[in-house]
Amino acid sequence: MRKNFSLNFPYYNLVFVLLALSALLTLAILGRSDLAQVGVVVVSVIAIIPSTRDMIKTLRSGQVGIDVIALAAIISSLLLGQYLAAAVIVIMLTGGEALEAFAKNRARHELDSLLKRKPTTAHLITSSGTEDVAVSKVRVGDAILLKPGDMIPVDGKVYKGFTSVDESAITGESLPENKKSGEAVLAGSINLDGVVEIHATHISKDSQYEQIIRLVSEASTKKSPLVRLADAYSLPFTVVTFVLAGLAWAISGDPIRALSVLVVATPCPLLIATPVAIVSGMSRAASRGVIIKSGGVLEQLSRLKAVAFDKTGTLTQGKPIVQDIEPCEITKDELLKIVASVESLSAHSLAQVVVTTAKHRKIALYKVTHSSEVPGKGISAVIKGQKVLVGSFEFLKSSGVDTSKPVCVGHSGLQNTALFAARDNHYIGTITFIDPLRTEAKATIKSLKEMGVDKFIMLTGDRRQVGEHIADQLGIEDVHSQLLPDQKVQLLLDEKKTHSPVAMVGDGINDAPVLAASDVGIALGAKGSTAASEAADAVIMQDDLGRLPELVAISKRSVTIAKQSIFTGIGLSSVLMVFALFGFIVPVVGAFMQEAIDVVVILNALRARFRPRA
Repeated sequence: MRKNFSLNFPYYNLVFVLLALSALLTLAILGRSDLAQVGVVVVSVIAIIPSTRDMIKTLRSGQVGIDVIALAAIISSLLLGQYLAAAVIVIMLTGGEALEAFAKNRARHELDSLLKRKPTTAHLITSSGTEDVAVSKVRVGDAILLKPGDMIPVDGKVYKGFTSVDESAITGESLPENKKSGEAVLAGSINLDGVVEIHATHISKDSQYEQIIRLVSEASTKKSPLVRLADAYSLPFTVVTFVLAGLAWAISGDPIRALSVLVVATPCPLLIATPVAIVSGMSRAASRGVIIKSGGVLEQLSRLKAVAFDKTGTLTQGKPIVQDIEPCEITKDELLKIVASVESLSAHSLAQVVVTTAKHRKIALYKVTHSSEVPGKGISAVIKGQKVLVGSFEFLKSSGVDTSKPVCVGHSGLQNTALFAARDNHYIGTITFIDPLRTEAKATIKSLKEMGVDKFIMLTGDRRQVGEHIADQLGIEDVHSQLLPDQKVQLLLDEKKTHSPVAMVGDGINDAPVLAASDVGIALGAKGSTAASEAADAVIMQDDLGRLPELVAISKRSVTIAKQSIFTGIGLSSVLMVFALFGFIVPVVGAFMQEAIDVVVILNALRARFRPRA
């Protein structure tokens, strides 16, 4: 309740001012102007207490806020008997604060909607049927029943059934995702049409949805450097305002003219419209499936000079496929059949790729006996009484296979990820693998170049040949391979000395340190590493690298609009101050004109919330 009151206080303050001043206006009409004037003083003092408190905090921090001008104008109006002007300025001040609060709340609509949609119950499958329980009581491995229209309560995997899932609130993907047995589903998604059973893979507090909520909470607690840029204009603008007010008094000998100058300069939209533009940009990014933790990320991305990428899972799909089958004295199908038969007994990721490839080609596997695996090296087995070895080149060599005759040894296997095979100590062929480029990777690099990014870097723990092969396809010239996490961090710190701001894009646990060390860390994919997401400054919830240029474009537009708001406010207020200096504007009229300026720049700032017209 206390938090809600704090969020809505600007509205309550405005309502109080309007009701109180309306009552005082009635008194004045009834001939009790003396009571009305006293009332204006009381209402004004009460209304400006919050602004006075904020101004004192700002001064203690060593900064000068534009609120100084507003308070000076109100106090001067009361002292000079300009009660109507004081009333209008108070309405203007409290109205501007309420309008700012409304704009911020409207701009944060997508962020706040995540909290409102939080899953609360789950249909737990028990021995006696189903039971509705609180999401917090679901444990890893529990069976959950999903009906059409249900919100998925926890992260899990489909165990039985087939359905389609709406993940738009989590990843920003507008199209439904088909889910079958063994495939993952995310908490907060909507089960659309099938009745399925899922098994929980995380408890509620560890789900991707809860992670998003934590990121959203962080997004509203950090102040944008661009807002501090606006603060930097407060001091010179305040000095100029008081100088012009003093000059007006000196020229005319009338303090009312000085008051007119103060009135048209306050409250400056400098500190109102700028945060609205930033929060609007963050909201726009959220609607596109990108969670930004602070407004400062937008400011950094708008000036981006260099981008560093992890390779596996970021520039590539992170899912190896068979690149080539290179047999020696047997057919390709026979080599694939032998290797797949042996690897069907292994849990290694490449083993599963080979087996899947054989199944797609409808190749029946051999019966395998006496299987023995050496972790990280290879596996031996017996097929039709013959001993078969499948593994690394060194595994075959150390097992006594003659590798001195490179007549048909697949040399590409020595350069790429590969499985080598031998039968009865005779080499029979190689199967090579490749991690394909993301389909959107080339377009992403091209778009970023067009946006002014000067340098692209690849930081990978993979071998040099593999890294350079991927980099060549993308036009990335700066490639660093076979790196440990701490080496990635040091390389990025060195890069920041010459190309700051530098963004780092990654998706794995090993990327967390370098994401934290970069100017802007961007984690790719909500389904990736939690550690990476927590270390990053922004999280692209959908597993789509193509959202990166869109994020940069949103940042540039938001910051441009914020700067427009700053200079529009300063420019219009400065013009009005000149007119007030020469006596063309009286305090009451000036107050209404300044309010019009506030409305104009705030509406301009809200443009950052919407997609620009093509």
